[in-house]
Order: sequence, then structure tokens, then C-alpha cells
Amino acid sequence: MFRLPFLSRRSRRRRVDQYDPALHFRERYARFKSLLESNSELLTLIADIEEKLHGGTALTMSYVREQSSRAMFHAARMVDAIIDLSGGRHARLREDLERIRAQVREVVERPPDLPACGFVMPHSDIAMDMAPFVGGKNAHLGEMCRAGVSVPPGFAVTTAGYIHFVEHGRILDEIRKALRGADASDAASLARVSEEVQRLFLSAQVPPDLAQAIMAAHDDMCRAAGVGALPLAMRSSAIGEDGELSFAGQYLTMLNVPRERVLRTYAMILASLFTPRAIAYRLHMGIPSENAAMSVACLGMVEAVASGVMYSRSPVNSADDRVLVNAVWGLGPYAVDGVVTPDAYVLSRDEPPQLQERRVAVQAVRLEGSGEGAVREVPVPEALAAEPCLSEAQAVELAACGLRLERHFGVAQDMEWACDAAGKLYILQSRPLHACAEPVQADAMAVPGAEVLLEGGDTACPGVGSGAVHIIRCDADIENFSEGAVLVIEHSSPGYVVVLPRTAAVIAAAGSVTGHMASLVREFGVPAVFGVADAMSLEEGRIVTVDASRRRIYAGEVQELSRECAPSRPTFSATPVHRALDALARHIIPLGLTDPKSPDFAPGNCRTVHDIMRMCHEFSYREMFSISDVAAQAGGVAVGLDAPLPLDLHIIDLGGGLEPSCHGKRRVVPHDVTSKPFAALLAGMLHDKVQRRGPVPVSLGGFFSVMGQRMMEPPEVGRERFGDRSYAIVSDRYLNFSSRVGYHYSVLDAWCGDVLNENYINFEFKGGAADDIRRIRRVRAIARILEELGFRVRTRSDRVVARYRKYSHDDTRERLDQLGRLLIFTRQMDMLMSGEQSVTYAVESFLAGRYDWEPSSDESPASPRQ
Repeated sequence: MFRLPFLSRRSRRRRVDQYDPALHFRERYARFKSLLESNSELLTLIADIEEKLHGGTALTMSYVREQSSRAMFHAARMVDAIIDLSGGRHARLREDLERIRAQVREVVERPPDLPACGFVMPHSDIAMDMAPFVGGKNAHLGEMCRAGVSVPPGFAVTTAGYIHFVEHGRILDEIRKALRGADASDAASLARVSEEVQRLFLSAQVPPDLAQAIMAAHDDMCRAAGVGALPLAMRSSAIGEDGELSFAGQYLTMLNVPRERVLRTYAMILASLFTPRAIAYRLHMGIPSENAAMSVACLGMVEAVASGVMYSRSPVNSADDRVLVNAVWGLGPYAVDGVVTPDAYVLSRDEPPQLQERRVAVQAVRLEGSGEGAVREVPVPEALAAEPCLSEAQAVELAACGLRLERHFGVAQDMEWACDAAGKLYILQSRPLHACAEPVQADAMAVPGAEVLLEGGDTACPGVGSGAVHIIRCDADIENFSEGAVLVIEHSSPGYVVVLPRTAAVIAAAGSVTGHMASLVREFGVPAVFGVADAMSLEEGRIVTVDASRRRIYAGEVQELSRECAPSRPTFSATPVHRALDALARHIIPLGLTDPKSPDFAPGNCRTVHDIMRMCHEFSYREMFSISDVAAQAGGVAVGLDAPLPLDLHIIDLGGGLEPSCHGKRRVVPHDVTSKPFAALLAGMLHDKVQRRGPVPVSLGGFFSVMGQRMMEPPEVGRERFGDRSYAIVSDRYLNFSSRVGYHYSVLDAWCGDVLNENYINFEFKGGAADDIRRIRRVRAIARILEELGFRVRTRSDRVVARYRKYSHDDTRERLDQLGRLLIFTRQMDMLMSGEQSVTYAVESFLAGRYDWEPSSDESPASPRQ
């Protein structure tokens, strides 16, 4: 008599005398297969998350949510399958799963904190701790008022206004949906997503109560300034901007905005959250676009005669702590956007500062406000074009303000300023300075023998980069930008952020080291030199080496400088999205339940998805193997394999794994196997040279090691390891192989079909008969062999885990053949691993196809048998 296995509801309705064990086993296998499929999916998911956690890839919160959803789906599928397979014995796993699901939901579904403030706030009422509600720019403006520097009158429209805007227009879900198509490496996709999202903003109306609050704040500002109508400079102040990350130039600034255009301009600035370059920047920096929120800084417009940028210490040379001031005629955008080359003033940190250097640039054009509430480019009067924009006294006054703000904030500052017609200086913006950590060695000699194509300009970010020249003259040139190319441009611009992560170096004919793009290249760590005469004359596609530290461009790849080349991709491991992924990973990846014999290895003790996977997988083999024995007795579901192999191998055919003529047989031979992966594995195990190896030669040292090891183990260990059946669960394309050969065991899971992306081999090997040292030597030999065969390998103690994925059908079969040979080659090989040289010799022998080897003595490495 045999005990009837657990039946499904449909099966229970059948009469016992109608029970078909073969059919029942196939039904069970369908559940087992779904469990294995989800286990493989989860292994792939875990590997992907682990790779992303290294911080080398730009991610979105959509990725985090999708991975969490996939993890919970497959974990639930495995739990349902094992509960069904076991007749409900493991139902408590559902409690574990629901507890983990709640923890995951807390990570991925936590709503952003709603700002506890009104729609508008005057800058005089804002402090730095209000940055979550007003953004970095507004928070700094409020602190600048407290520091006693001259700031234009103004107010902030808070993030409460942004949230009210998107909720009133019911566009938040549409924004999230559109952002799923954003790919940081695809400029065309960024443009499509940007156009779709910005259309949502520009077609929506500002809610009436928000509009009323903005206009009332504008009227109050004008009354306080004693004027009837004061145009505004409206600037983005997004959450996270001007903080740890600069977001330099990524969002919109609108100047000279009249009262009647304030609301329309407000909507445009909100929409600038989703320009292509802003989306790309957040993707590269790991900022969730779905959770982005925009505050807007509204400042009284300064009709600037001159304006520019100031750094409280050098942004490109850590050895230089002097104050740097750049100045252009007219409004500031031409300084920060690199349209014209600015005047440069270098001042000491004395009290008061002393002017030490001054370089005056010839400026042909300037930007000024127009009477129509806009800005326009006009020629600089000839009498002013070559004149300094600032007097010495004004440069000193600015430097003193910069040092005061550095002391107030406690870190070096990057500031924007303006000077009106009366000579009054205003600080328009201040943020932490993103400076380079390494000193610049600008006076170093050129590399002997190397051809210098161009030199000069200013270092925006030191370092060395080499690649093919890619000149950008239009938008299409951006879309065609190649990985690892050298970006060559006429003017520096923050719009090039979309390609910076793929850029080896940057050369700009015009631009300032105090501009927005200069901040970005330093954030991304891309070597860059600006103001290089004749930069656009470089030959498209030519390989060059850019030594930005010493401001030289060489022909070809200069080997002497190659050691200074560094990858330009930033590390994302500290970004908000990666922090969310890290929090999610803590509920998915850790494996605490490693020992199936431990009393803790039971439902109720799973803390992570990996624990659930491990338990379900372990239980599934027990359930499948136990029912296979019963089914074999009842109807021959499991059949024995007659082959000259050192294991008791039984095959369970799920369909297409054996010749149709084998139906009803109790024993089969290798020629009956039609499963592609199993046939390949058998071919290796039965390879002539491997079979001719014969019994493992006796090594006295290895023999005594085995005997000593066995004497230290309880009696039942040997019985567990010797005499166990090995199983091959097969279909036409699938193989799950669990074998015990001597004192070691291996598990192999493989799919071998025509779809390259579906093919994989997962292999694990553990154990041995000898002492720990010899077993570990064997594992190291196996690991090295597998690495040479193209597997990704991990080892721990006497266990090796190997993966081979997404290769062709032929490549996968060839690796399975090699694994078959390896399983036979390494049986009891631990007894032969008498010295470190044995590891190298074993590897070399196997890879050369020499499978017949033995030790020359107990204390010497193995040598070939003559």
C-alpha cells in the first residue's frame, strides 16, 4: 500500500479507484514548475538589485516600485505552490509573506510629506530649516536676509502651491504614467516624455485661491518697495535644488516678468521640472521625478548694469582659497550660461579683501530687459566692450559679502550677484560650492613626444579623458552622441547634462568656470576645459586626450596620462532613489535561513523574500522527490537510467524529455533522452576520456584525511550521503538535476532553448570527503575552471555557486557538456588536493582535456598519469 498524495479540489472529486498517479504527478509538476520559474525570476531580480545597489546606474522610483511588485508576486506564487504541494502543511508561510508585504509597502508607497505652510511666504520669514517647503534657493535667500547682505525684495511660492496645482488639475497620475518611458541614455525618449508632461502643466489653470495668494504677495512686495508696479525675476526653487546637488541651470528662470504675466510664468516654471535636461539630471542623480515638487522664488527685478557669479574659493583648485568673481555687462544669464567670456577678479581672504588679479575680456553683446516685459540681446557700446565691468572697490565689496556668507553657512559658497545703475550690489542667490578635491598642476610640462593639438583656456574640472571627438552643432548631434566620446561645443550650456554621464571629457570654445555647466561637470566628475580657442576646428571622430588639469588637448591616446583617466559616471549610492532601493533590498535580499536541519528552518521565521524563496525551494524538492517515489511505484513516473555513472540516477519526464517509445518503461538508456539540456549534461558525464579515468588513485594523505574526517562525524552522516538517489527532472528544454556523487552534492538548474534571453544555467557544488583544506582547494579549482568557461562564480568555504545566463542555445549546451565532465572529473578529487600546486594543475588539466591525473606523492602536487 502507498499513501495517496495531497489532491487538488478537482482531484478530490474523483473516485479513488480513478486515481491516475501519472496525471496527478503532472499536475503537481505544473505547480512545481511555477515555483521554479518564480524562484529563477527572483534570483534574477535579486542579482539585478544587487548590481544596481553598487550605484553605477541611474534609476527611477518606478524601477523600485516595479521590482517590489515583481518580488511580491513571485514570492506569493511560490508560497501558493508549496502550500498546494504539501497539502497545506506550510500555510503559515502566508503570514510571513503578508508581514514582509506590509514592510515593502511602507518603503514604496509612503506618500511625500505635505508641506505645513501656506501658498506664499516673504523671504524675511524664511529660514534654512524650511527648505522642504520652499526649496533650497528660497531657503538660502531667507538666510541671506538674516546674514545682513543686500537682497532684492521678494517672496516664495511654496511647494504647497505646487501640490495644490497638480491636484486641482488632476494631472499627477498622468505625470507618473508618462515618466515610465523616460530613459536617461535616450535623448529622444526624454524629449517625448518632457513634451507630454509639460503640456499637462501649460494646459492647466492656476487654482483661483493659489492665484489670489500669489498676486496679493506681489502687491504687498510692491507697496513695501514704494513702487506701483515692480517686474519680477521668477526663479525655480525645487526641492533638493542648491543643496547637496546643485541642479545648476536645469530649471527655468524668467526675468523682467510684468504683473499680467506672473501666473502664466509661474505655470511655465512648474513645467520646467520636466524639461529633458531636468529629467535627465534627476535620473542620473537618483532623484525620483514622481516625487519632485517646485517652489518658486519671486524677486524684485534688478535692472543690472553688470552681473555675474562669485565663488568664495576656487571651484577647480583645492589649493587656491582666494575669492573668484566673474562679471559681464548686463543681466547674469550670459555669465552662467557661457554665452560670453566674463571678466575675472581674484581677491584675497584678508579683511578687507585685496584685489590680486584682474583679467578683462572683450564683450561684444549683453542681455538687458526690454520694455515689453522680456529680455533681449544688444551690442555692448564700443566704449565699454573692453572696459572692466567692476571697479576695484566693487570687487572688494562683493568679496567681503561672499566671505560673510561662507561664514554664515559654514561652507564655501557659489553666488550670483547684480549691480544696478546706482552702483548698488545685490546678492541674488547663494548655494554650497561644488568644488574639485584635487589641486590643479597647470604649470606642468607637456608630455614629451606627444602632439599637442590645442592648449589654453580655463579648467572647469581637472582630470584626463580620452575618446573620439564628437562636435555638437545642433540637437540631432546630441541624440547621436556616442558612449565615451569627447564632447566639443561652441558655448558651455547646462543643456548638455543629458550626455555628461557618457562623456569622457568636455572642450568648449567659450564658457566660464563659474557657469552652470562648470558646476555640472564637477558634479559628474567629467574633465573639462572651457575657453579653448579653435575648439570647433577639431576633426570629428578623431581620438584625442584631454588633459583638463593642464589645459592641453593631445592627438591620440596618450599612454603617459592614461593612469589619470577616470570613469565619468557618477556614483548614485547616496541618492534618494538608491536609498529607497536599499531600504527595499533589506526586505528582499538577506538570507537568514540557510540550514534546513535547523529548528528555525520553519514557517513563521521568514524575515525576507529570500528566506521565503529558500524555504519554498527546499520544501518543493522534498515534496517532489517523495511523490516521485510513490508515483514510480504506482505507475512508473520516475524511471531509472542505465549508464556507467557513479550515481543512482532517476529521470522524471515532464513532457518531451524522453523518447515517446519509453512510455511505460522502468529503465532507459542515454539514447532515449531527448531533453536538450540533459542530453548535453549526459554527453559530458559519459565522455570517453572522462570515463577512462577509472577509479580515483589512492593518496595516503588524502585517505587518512577522509578517515579522520569521517571519525569526527556522527554515524548517520555517511548514511545520508551515500546511497541517495539523484534525480533529473526534464522536459524538452528544461533540466533540474540534483546529484550526490560520493561525499559531495551538486544542484544544476538550466533552460536551453531558442530564445537567447531565456537560456540560463545555475550551478551549485558543495562538500567532499577530505578535511576542510582539501575540500576548499577543490572548490577553488572548480571555481577557476568555471570562470574560464565564462560563468559568474562565487565561493564560500567548500561551496561554489555559478551562473551562466543569456547565451545562445549552442553555447549553453556546450557549457552543460563541460559541467557533465566536471562532475565526474572532480569526484573524490579533494583527496588528491595535497598542496596549493594541485589547484593550478587540476585547472590546467581539465581545460586541456587531460582528465587522467594523480598525485606523485602524498606531499607533492598532482601530476599526469603516464
